[in-house]
Amino acid sequence: MKKMEQHTRDELDRALEATVNEVVSDSDIQALLKYKKEAEAFQNLMMEYECAIREVRTKLEILNKELSLRTERNPFEAIKSRLKSPVSIYEKMKRRNIPFSVKNIEDNLTDIAGIRVSCSFIDDIYMLRNCLVEQDDIHLIEEKDYIAHPKTNGYRSLHLILDVPIFLTGGKKTRIVEVQFRTIAMDFWASLEHKLKYKKDIKDADAIVEELAYSAEMINQLDRRMLQIRERISASDEREMISKALKATEDGRGGTQE
Repeated sequence: MKKMEQHTRDELDRALEATVNEVVSDSDIQALLKYKKEAEAFQNLMMEYECAIREVRTKLEILNKELSLRTERNPFEAIKSRLKSPVSIYEKMKRRNIPFSVKNIEDNLTDIAGIRVSCSFIDDIYMLRNCLVEQDDIHLIEEKDYIAHPKTNGYRSLHLILDVPIFLTGGKKTRIVEVQFRTIAMDFWASLEHKLKYKKDIKDADAIVEELAYSAEMINQLDRRMLQIRERISASDEREMISKALKATEDGRGGTQE
Protein backbone atom coordinates (compact mmCIF):
# COMPACT_ATOMS: atom_id res chain seq x y z
CA MET A 1 0.00 0.00 0.00
CA LYS A 2 2.79 2.44 0.89
CA LYS A 3 4.51 1.70 -2.43
CA MET A 4 1.27 2.39 -4.28
CA GLU A 5 0.76 5.68 -2.40
CA GLN A 6 4.33 6.75 -3.17
CA HIS A 7 3.90 5.74 -6.80
CA THR A 8 0.73 7.88 -7.03
CA ARG A 9 2.47 10.86 -5.44
CA ASP A 10 5.45 10.53 -7.82
CA GLU A 11 3.13 10.49 -10.81
CA LEU A 12 1.40 13.64 -9.62
CA ASP A 13 4.73 15.39 -9.06
CA ARG A 14 5.88 14.47 -12.58
CA ALA A 15 2.60 15.71 -14.04
CA LEU A 16 2.97 19.04 -12.28
CA GLU A 17 6.61 19.39 -13.35
CA ALA A 18 5.63 18.67 -16.95
CA THR A 19 3.38 21.71 -16.97
CA VAL A 20 6.47 23.93 -16.67
CA ASN A 21 7.57 22.97 -20.19
CA GLU A 22 4.11 22.81 -21.74
CA VAL A 23 1.52 25.40 -22.60
CA VAL A 24 -1.44 24.46 -20.43
CA SER A 25 -4.41 26.35 -19.12
CA ASP A 26 -4.70 27.63 -15.59
CA SER A 27 -7.70 25.35 -15.09
CA ASP A 28 -5.57 22.29 -15.93
CA ILE A 29 -2.93 23.33 -13.41
CA GLN A 30 -5.57 23.95 -10.75
CA ALA A 31 -7.13 20.55 -11.42
CA LEU A 32 -3.75 18.84 -10.99
CA LEU A 33 -3.05 20.74 -7.79
CA LYS A 34 -6.48 19.86 -6.42
CA TYR A 35 -6.00 16.19 -7.29
CA LYS A 36 -2.58 16.14 -5.63
CA LYS A 37 -3.97 17.79 -2.50
CA GLU A 38 -6.79 15.23 -2.31
CA ALA A 39 -4.33 12.35 -2.76
CA GLU A 40 -2.15 13.64 0.06
CA ALA A 41 -5.21 14.11 2.30
CA PHE A 42 -6.25 10.51 1.58
CA GLN A 43 -2.76 9.27 2.44
CA ASN A 44 -2.88 11.16 5.75
CA LEU A 45 -6.32 9.73 6.49
CA MET A 46 -5.06 6.17 6.02
CA MET A 47 -2.13 6.90 8.32
CA GLU A 48 -4.55 8.14 11.00
CA TYR A 49 -6.68 4.99 10.74
CA GLU A 50 -3.53 2.89 11.04
CA CYS A 51 -2.61 4.81 14.21
CA ALA A 52 -6.09 4.13 15.62
CA ILE A 53 -5.64 0.40 14.98
CA ARG A 54 -2.36 0.48 16.88
CA GLU A 55 -4.02 2.28 19.80
CA VAL A 56 -6.72 -0.40 20.14
CA ARG A 57 -4.26 -3.27 19.65
CA THR A 58 -2.06 -1.87 22.40
CA LYS A 59 -5.02 -1.54 24.76
CA LEU A 60 -6.09 -5.13 24.09
CA GLU A 61 -2.57 -6.51 24.49
CA ILE A 62 -2.19 -4.71 27.83
CA LEU A 63 -5.53 -6.13 29.01
CA ASN A 64 -4.48 -9.60 27.87
CA LYS A 65 -1.22 -9.34 29.81
CA GLU A 66 -2.89 -8.11 32.99
CA LEU A 67 -5.76 -10.60 32.90
CA SER A 68 -3.40 -13.49 32.16
CA LEU A 69 -1.60 -12.71 35.44
CA ARG A 70 -4.86 -12.44 37.38
CA THR A 71 -6.63 -15.46 35.88
CA GLU A 72 -3.58 -17.55 34.89
CA ARG A 73 -4.84 -17.81 31.29
CA ASN A 74 -4.94 -15.56 28.23
CA PRO A 75 -8.42 -14.15 27.46
CA PHE A 76 -7.65 -14.09 23.73
CA GLU A 77 -5.59 -16.41 21.56
CA ALA A 78 -5.03 -14.21 18.51
CA ILE A 79 -5.56 -10.68 17.26
CA LYS A 80 -5.60 -9.60 13.62
CA SER A 81 -5.98 -6.15 12.11
CA ARG A 82 -6.52 -4.80 8.63
CA LEU A 83 -6.78 -1.46 6.86
CA LYS A 84 -9.25 -1.37 3.99
CA SER A 85 -7.46 -0.95 0.66
CA PRO A 86 -8.00 2.20 -1.44
CA VAL A 87 -9.62 0.09 -4.17
CA SER A 88 -12.08 -1.48 -1.69
CA ILE A 89 -12.92 1.95 -0.29
CA TYR A 90 -13.54 3.34 -3.78
CA GLU A 91 -15.73 0.38 -4.78
CA LYS A 92 -17.82 0.63 -1.61
CA MET A 93 -18.35 4.36 -2.12
CA LYS A 94 -19.32 3.70 -5.73
CA ARG A 95 -21.84 1.00 -4.72
CA ARG A 96 -23.45 3.51 -2.35
CA ASN A 97 -23.45 6.25 -4.99
CA ILE A 98 -21.37 8.51 -2.74
CA PRO A 99 -18.82 10.83 -4.40
CA PHE A 100 -15.26 9.80 -3.56
CA SER A 101 -13.67 12.34 -1.23
CA VAL A 102 -11.82 12.29 2.07
CA LYS A 103 -14.70 13.97 3.89
CA ASN A 104 -17.26 11.54 2.48
CA ILE A 105 -15.07 8.62 3.53
CA GLU A 106 -14.87 9.97 7.08
CA ASP A 107 -18.62 10.63 7.24
CA ASN A 108 -19.92 7.40 5.69
CA LEU A 109 -17.56 4.46 6.30
CA THR A 110 -17.05 2.75 9.67
CA ASP A 111 -15.11 -0.32 8.55
CA ILE A 112 -11.89 1.18 7.16
CA ALA A 113 -9.93 0.15 10.26
CA GLY A 114 -10.76 -3.31 11.57
CA ILE A 115 -9.56 -5.60 14.35
CA ARG A 116 -10.59 -9.22 14.96
CA VAL A 117 -9.98 -10.85 18.32
CA SER A 118 -10.20 -14.64 18.75
CA CYS A 119 -11.00 -15.65 22.33
CA SER A 120 -10.88 -19.04 24.02
CA PHE A 121 -14.29 -18.84 25.70
CA ILE A 122 -17.53 -16.90 25.25
CA ASP A 123 -17.31 -15.18 28.65
CA ASP A 124 -13.83 -13.89 27.72
CA ILE A 125 -15.45 -11.96 24.86
CA TYR A 126 -17.75 -10.02 27.17
CA MET A 127 -15.05 -9.51 29.78
CA LEU A 128 -12.73 -7.94 27.18
CA ARG A 129 -15.60 -5.95 25.74
CA ASN A 130 -16.38 -4.42 29.12
CA CYS A 131 -12.73 -3.71 29.94
CA LEU A 132 -12.27 -1.96 26.58
CA VAL A 133 -15.40 0.20 26.39
CA GLU A 134 -15.13 1.28 30.04
CA GLN A 135 -11.85 3.08 29.32
CA ASP A 136 -12.58 6.80 29.54
CA ASP A 137 -10.94 7.71 26.21
CA ILE A 138 -12.93 5.13 24.21
CA HIS A 139 -16.41 6.00 22.94
CA LEU A 140 -18.77 3.19 21.94
CA ILE A 141 -20.74 4.30 18.88
CA GLU A 142 -22.56 1.08 18.02
CA GLU A 143 -22.73 -2.52 19.19
CA LYS A 144 -24.16 -5.57 17.44
CA ASP A 145 -24.29 -8.81 19.43
CA TYR A 146 -24.54 -11.62 16.91
CA ILE A 147 -23.69 -14.12 19.66
CA ALA A 148 -26.92 -13.45 21.55
CA HIS A 149 -28.77 -12.85 18.27
CA PRO A 150 -27.10 -14.85 15.44
CA LYS A 151 -27.62 -13.99 11.79
CA THR A 152 -29.97 -16.26 9.85
CA ASN A 153 -27.00 -18.06 8.27
CA GLY A 154 -25.65 -18.96 11.73
CA TYR A 155 -22.95 -16.28 11.94
CA ARG A 156 -21.93 -15.37 15.49
CA SER A 157 -19.66 -12.55 16.63
CA LEU A 158 -19.69 -9.42 18.78
CA HIS A 159 -19.18 -6.23 16.74
CA LEU A 160 -18.18 -2.91 18.29
CA ILE A 161 -17.84 0.41 16.47
CA LEU A 162 -15.46 2.54 18.54
CA ASP A 163 -14.35 6.15 18.34
CA VAL A 164 -10.65 6.04 19.23
CA PRO A 165 -8.33 8.95 20.09
CA ILE A 166 -5.00 9.36 18.33
CA PHE A 167 -2.36 11.92 19.23
CA LEU A 168 -0.45 13.62 16.40
CA THR A 169 1.84 16.63 16.14
CA GLY A 170 -1.15 18.79 15.25
CA GLY A 171 -3.10 17.66 18.30
CA LYS A 172 -5.70 15.05 19.23
CA LYS A 173 -8.05 13.46 16.69
CA THR A 174 -10.44 10.54 16.79
CA ARG A 175 -10.89 7.78 14.24
CA ILE A 176 -13.42 4.96 14.03
CA VAL A 177 -12.29 1.35 14.49
CA GLU A 178 -14.48 -1.73 14.12
CA VAL A 179 -13.62 -4.51 16.58
CA GLN A 180 -14.98 -8.04 16.18
CA PHE A 181 -14.79 -10.56 19.03
CA ARG A 182 -15.21 -14.28 18.33
CA THR A 183 -14.31 -17.57 19.93
CA ILE A 184 -11.80 -19.73 18.08
CA ALA A 185 -14.67 -21.99 17.01
CA MET A 186 -16.76 -19.06 15.71
CA ASP A 187 -13.78 -17.79 13.74
CA PHE A 188 -13.21 -21.25 12.24
CA TRP A 189 -16.83 -21.40 11.05
CA ALA A 190 -16.88 -17.81 9.74
CA SER A 191 -13.65 -18.25 7.78
CA LEU A 192 -14.86 -21.40 6.02
CA GLU A 193 -18.36 -20.02 5.43
CA HIS A 194 -16.84 -16.92 3.82
CA LYS A 195 -14.79 -19.07 1.43
CA LEU A 196 -17.63 -21.42 0.57
CA LYS A 197 -20.28 -18.78 -0.15
CA TYR A 198 -18.15 -17.24 -2.90
CA LYS A 199 -17.86 -20.54 -4.78
CA LYS A 200 -19.65 -20.36 -8.11
CA ASP A 201 -22.19 -22.80 -9.52
CA ILE A 202 -22.84 -24.60 -6.22
CA LYS A 203 -25.27 -27.49 -6.55
CA ASP A 204 -27.96 -27.85 -3.86
CA ALA A 205 -27.13 -24.35 -2.56
CA ASP A 206 -30.18 -24.24 -0.26
CA ALA A 207 -29.22 -27.54 1.37
CA ILE A 208 -25.66 -26.31 1.91
CA VAL A 209 -26.94 -23.10 3.52
CA GLU A 210 -29.01 -25.21 5.93
CA GLU A 211 -26.02 -27.43 6.66
CA LEU A 212 -23.84 -24.41 7.43
CA ALA A 213 -26.47 -23.01 9.80
CA TYR A 214 -26.73 -26.40 11.52
CA SER A 215 -22.93 -26.56 11.82
CA ALA A 216 -22.93 -23.08 13.38
CA GLU A 217 -25.39 -24.26 16.03
CA MET A 218 -23.24 -27.33 16.76
CA ILE A 219 -20.21 -25.05 17.17
CA ASN A 220 -22.21 -22.84 19.54
CA GLN A 221 -23.11 -25.86 21.67
CA LEU A 222 -19.47 -26.94 21.68
CA ASP A 223 -18.38 -23.44 22.79
CA ARG A 224 -20.81 -23.55 25.71
CA ARG A 225 -19.81 -27.08 26.67
CA MET A 226 -16.13 -26.11 26.75
CA LEU A 227 -17.04 -23.17 29.00
CA GLN A 228 -18.86 -25.53 31.37
CA ILE A 229 -15.84 -27.84 31.46
CA ARG A 230 -13.55 -24.91 32.30
CA GLU A 231 -15.90 -23.81 35.10
CA ARG A 232 -15.97 -27.34 36.55
CA ILE A 233 -12.19 -27.47 36.54
CA SER A 234 -11.99 -24.02 38.17
CA ALA A 235 -14.52 -25.05 40.84
CA SER A 236 -12.57 -28.25 41.52
CA ASP A 237 -9.32 -26.31 41.85
CA GLU A 238 -11.00 -23.85 44.22
CA ARG A 239 -12.35 -26.66 46.43
CA GLU A 240 -8.91 -28.24 46.54
CA MET A 241 -7.32 -24.93 47.56
CA ILE A 242 -9.91 -24.45 50.33
CA SER A 243 -9.37 -28.01 51.54
CA LYS A 244 -5.60 -27.51 51.70
CA ALA A 245 -6.03 -24.21 53.53
CA LEU A 246 -8.34 -25.80 56.12
CA LYS A 247 -5.97 -28.72 56.61
CA ALA A 248 -3.03 -26.35 57.08
CA THR A 249 -5.04 -24.40 59.67
CA GLU A 250 -5.94 -27.57 61.56
CA ASP A 251 -2.34 -28.76 61.49
CA GLY A 252 -1.26 -25.41 62.86
CA ARG A 253 -3.72 -25.62 65.73
CA GLY A 254 -2.61 -29.13 66.57
CA GLY A 255 1.02 -28.02 66.75
CA THR A 256 0.11 -25.11 69.02
CA GLN A 257 -1.79 -27.35 71.45
CA GLU A 258 1.17 -29.70 71.80
